[in-house]
Order: sequence, then structure tokens, then C-alpha cells
Amino acid sequence: MSLAAAADDVISSDDRDFVFTSRDFERVRQLIHAKAGIALSESKRDMVYSRIGRRLRALSMDSFKDYLDQLESRGKADEWQAFTNALTTNLTSFFREAHHFEILADFLKQRGRHLPAKIWCSAASTGEEPYSLAITACEAYDSLTPPVRILATDIDTQVLETAEAGVYPLERIEKLSEAQKRRFFRRGSGANEGKVRVIDELRELISFRPLNLLDAHYPMKGPFDALFCRNVMIYFDKPTQRDILAKMAPLLGTEGLFFAGHSESFFHATDIVTSIGRTVYRRAVPKGN
Repeated sequence: MSLAAAADDVISSDDRDFVFTSRDFERVRQLIHAKAGIALSESKRDMVYSRIGRRLRALSMDSFKDYLDQLESRGKADEWQAFTNALTTNLTSFFREAHHFEILADFLKQRGRHLPAKIWCSAASTGEEPYSLAITACEAYDSLTPPVRILATDIDTQVLETAEAGVYPLERIEKLSEAQKRRFFRRGSGANEGKVRVIDELRELISFRPLNLLDAHYPMKGPFDALFCRNVMIYFDKPTQRDILAKMAPLLGTEGLFFAGHSESFFHATDIVTSIGRTVYRRAVPKGN
């Protein structure tokens, strides 16, 4: 079998709505890597079929090839965003990897009220992480109006809409303490029965903005006192990770904290960030300083 023939192997089954070839999958991998830096593994074929298949149905198209051809040749910004949204994984929860919030609380308490703090949550997803940051700040200062501002960004515009609304199924907060539930959430009634909404004071601490971490330049200005970029880098290859870290690190204050996910490490970028333990980093000091 020639390489060309192998590239066209059909990897969809007879009970699927669309033909999905190896070449289609490789094109999706190349496009999402170029657009968002996401490195899809071979194991993601079924996920790609399912999620992009929804776009084909929404657009009344019947071919992956035609969809990708159209996307590349004359794809509008809205469809590129829909393509990116479809392939973005959003796994999150309130106070995920709880030790990071304990570290942040201690950090804020040591700073005191005389030093306002700026925090960047660079993968806000549906909002649980930035609201966890806001709750941490309120508890650290024992105030619903702490001297803290939180910037929450994400490449996926759909999840940002959910985050900004701040409305969640009741089970999403089941692991929070009863005191936190009472203080920071309001239960819905009627059509909103079974849901909760974060209080306005939390929402006012956060600004939600769309951002692609692959952008050449970031529009925000530092210095940030804490930067959360957790469980994001695992979707990028090492060169892309370095590029992103090189843009983020200068936005950190001298004593600013960089929080990564539990499965992420930056041994290949020790000239950019320095580990201070438990997936927490600081900006590396240039040699000779």
C-alpha cells in the first residue's frame, strides 16, 4: 500500500453519518495546532469525529473534507472560533488542586491590605477557577471587597459566556463547605430550581476576556502577583510551552507566583521559570544578576 493510499484510509465505521479519513484527521490536527497550539494525539480521533461532526450537522454539510476545505479557503472568524471551541477541552471544578488556593491565601495575607493584588487566570473555562480565586481572596481578607482584581481569559468564547453568567448546577458546589455555600452563592427558585449563582460581589472582582495564548502579544499589562496557568500546557508541545512561558513570565512581578497543573513540569524552561515546590514557580532570575 502506498503512503498516499494509507493516508486516505477510512477510519469511520458504517454506522457513522460521515466519512472520516486519516487525511481528514491529520488536517484537523494541523489546523488546531496552528490556530491554538493544541497537539492532538492519535487517541483523539473519535473525539474529533464527534465534535467536528456536530459542526457539519449545524452547517448542513456532509463531508469533513468539504468542511475543512471551506474553513481553510474562506472560513470566517466565527467559524474558526466554533472550530476552536469544539476542540477545546474544559475540565474544571471549584478549588481543583486545593493546595494552590491555600498557598495563594497565605501569599495574600502576607501582603496585607496596603498592597492591592492582581491575579491572572489564563484558562478560565466555565468559571469555577476564577470564582475559586475570588472566594480565596475574600476569605484571606475576611471581606467581600478585597483589594484584588482578577483577569480571567480563555480561548473558548462559549465557556466564557457560562463563566460570566456564574450560574451552575447545585451539584457543582457540593464539595464546598456549608459556610462557603451560604456566603458566596444564592440558590435559584422556580425555573432555576437546582441551580446556584455566585454573588455579585464575586463577579465584580473578575473581568472575563477572550485570549488565545498563541497570540504574538498579550494585551494585558503586568505585573501580576499570581498567574494561574493550570492543566493547559499539557495540550501543547514543548516548543509551544516555551513560547507561552516566555510571554507570560515578564508579566509576573518579582515575587509573583506562577501556578501550574499537577501533571505539568518545566524542566525544559528553567531559564524562564524556577520551581519553588508543588507545581508553583517564580520568574527565573537571569544569570549574572
